[in-house]
Order: sequence, then C-alpha cells, then structure tokens
Amino acid sequence: MKVEIPERVRTALLATPPPRCAYVYDRPTLTATAAAVRAALPRDTTLLYAVKANGHPDVLAALAVEVDGFEVASGGELALARIARAGTGNAMQIVFGGPGKTDRELAAAVEAEASVNVESALEVRRLAVAAETAGVRVRVSVRVNRASAVLPGTHRMTGEPTPFGVDEAGLGDAIAVAAGHPSLRVTGFALHAVTNNLDAEAHAAFAVDAVTWAVDAAARHRVPLDTVNLGGGLGVDYTGRARFDLEVLARGLAEAAAGLPPGARLVLEPGRYLAADAGWYAAEVVDLKRTHGRWFAVLRGGTHHFRLPAAWDYSHPFAVVPVDEWPHAYERPEITDVPVDAVGELCTPRDVLTRGQPVTRLRVGDLLVFGRAGAYGWEISHHEFLRHDPPAFLVTG
Repeated sequence: MKVEIPERVRTALLATPPPRCAYVYDRPTLTATAAAVRAALPRDTTLLYAVKANGHPDVLAALAVEVDGFEVASGGELALARIARAGTGNAMQIVFGGPGKTDRELAAAVEAEASVNVESALEVRRLAVAAETAGVRVRVSVRVNRASAVLPGTHRMTGEPTPFGVDEAGLGDAIAVAAGHPSLRVTGFALHAVTNNLDAEAHAAFAVDAVTWAVDAAARHRVPLDTVNLGGGLGVDYTGRARFDLEVLARGLAEAAAGLPPGARLVLEPGRYLAADAGWYAAEVVDLKRTHGRWFAVLRGGTHHFRLPAAWDYSHPFAVVPVDEWPHAYERPEITDVPVDAVGELCTPRDVLTRGQPVTRLRVGDLLVFGRAGAYGWEISHHEFLRHDPPAFLVTG
C-alpha cells in the first residue's frame, strides 16, 4: 500500500522541532469519509461515531458536523461525547455500550440522557436502579450474542463464546426484566458482530438477516421495535489496496430498511472506517544499524504510541519524508536500496512497526510516516511503558 501524505500534513510535520514524533489528524478527510458513509445509508438511518476508535476532541468536533451522535463504551468516552455534543448546540444522540459498566457509569449515562445497550439481565437491573433514582425513563436496547450471526473480520463478537451481549437463549429473561420496569423502555436490539470486516457483500447480507431476526424476536417477546443497531465493523485494509465497498453495503442496507416496521430505524456505529484514513503517525529516525544481516531504523517513537501493528502482528506500510537539515559535525548515516525494519525506542524486541520494507534512501533524521493511523493508534497503546515523552498531536484542515 502506498502511503499518501497531503501537503498540509507534510507541512505540519516538518514544522515540529526534532526529534520529530507526532500524530496528525486531518479534518477534511474526516468529514469527507463521514459524508461518503452517510450517502450510503437509507433515509432516517442513525449514524453514530464509535469514540473508542479515536477520542481526540478535534476528531469528535469534526465528525459532529456529519454524524447523528456518538457511541461510547466508558465514562471517559461519555464525558468526551458530551463535550462534543455541547459544542454543536444540537441534541446529538449518545449510545452507551460495552460490558462491565459500573454503577457510576450507568448513573452518568442516565444523567446524559443516553440510550444504553444493555449486556446482561443484571445490568438491566442496575440500570433500572439508576433510572429510578434519577426519576427518568431510559431507552434500552438489548445487545444479543446471536447463535448464527457470523461475519468475516479481525475479531468476532457474536456466534461464539464472548463476553459481549446476552446469549440468545437467555434473551427472554433479559427482556422480561427490562420490559417489566417502569423506568426502562425497550426500543430494540444491538447486534454488533465483528471488527474490521472488508467483505461488503457479507456485511450487506448480515444487515438483512439482522433485521429479519430483530423483527421476529420483537414479535416473539412482545416488545416494540424502534431500532435495530447493526454496530460497526466496516473494515480497513492496512497493508493492501482492498476497500470496503460502500455501494454494495448501500444496497444491503436499503433491503434491510425495507424490512423494518413503520417508524423503526437502523443504527450504525462505525469507528475505524470513519477515522483511520484521516490519521498519520510520524516518527524520526534516530539511528540506523545492521545486526545479524538485517537493517533497523530505530525511531523516536514506537508501539507505545502506535500499537496496532504489533497487536495484530502485521507490518504497517510507511513513506519516507526526507529532512535535509543536518546540524551535526559528524557524518550522517544513510542506507540505500535495502529492506529495513522500523522499530521503536522501547526495551523490547516486540517494539516493531514494520519488517522488511524496501527503502530507496533513508537517513538518520528523516521521518517515517505511517498512514491509516487515525483509528486504534494512540487509543490502544501502552503509553506509560518506559515513560518516554508522548507524540505531538497536530490537526490540519
């Protein structure tokens, strides 16, 4: 995959002081991607951004122009979403999902007038206490780990034993608890099934099947069906040229929406797809060395900033941005026409971002820039290991 670097991103990086290390997030890319996803959705579909992908305030502010609200999975993400919502002046929706919600988080969700994707019958009871204490009625979707909802992707959430959602066999009990409490209103089902699926045909078929299942489940359990939350999972290819086909998805979503009862809505919660292409991670080469027949570019940075390649065990492509200034009296190390491993500054051999990527020319002091780093980069990284300085965070556009 060729890493494309907009000139405004390159300029912002070169304006930082050496040794350079930064994330750059680009507002125009964020809004254009969100607009493209919006165009693929049926009318009246709710588009939420999954804050877990990238919670930078400027990312949320840029996306708030295009999305209907935010999906959050912690009290910290809820606080970020509330700030972004306040900045718009609009009544943007917030949906609180994820297992392991604390009583404090449930109370905060109630106070924020969020909808809650409940994960168990016990969580339903705990939410009911929070809602009753606040004297309000909370909208609830039951997250279901369906028996047969299987999609290709990097991580499966349903169709196998996972901690996510209510087992389909126990759905009736969870609904009975929620529907029987006056402080809760069951509005539908949350059916997020997979992370990082590149097969748009399969995702389209999943959407149709999810609606069929939800309509049947609502009838069997005698609950109104206001929403069918399909979650996210739209994939990004980090090492090749594959693209998730929004046109194919659009056809499937249109068919799915046609199967909904009057007034019901689809909900989508993409995160990675909206943010990935809008981010770049850049780190300066601080050393070039050859050991046991391999060349290593040692970076001012690494997996404590950008953990995704190590976590998923792949080599993330990069581009070289030359930096011609060399203020030192000693000779500048340089390599040409060789493969290089890009490694970080941590005291572990697992601090690797790329292995064996060919470079035409690379010098100490040049920048390696990793594209598609706008989602699950800084957010999932072990920032405090070795206590190195964090990267700069730059926003362009």
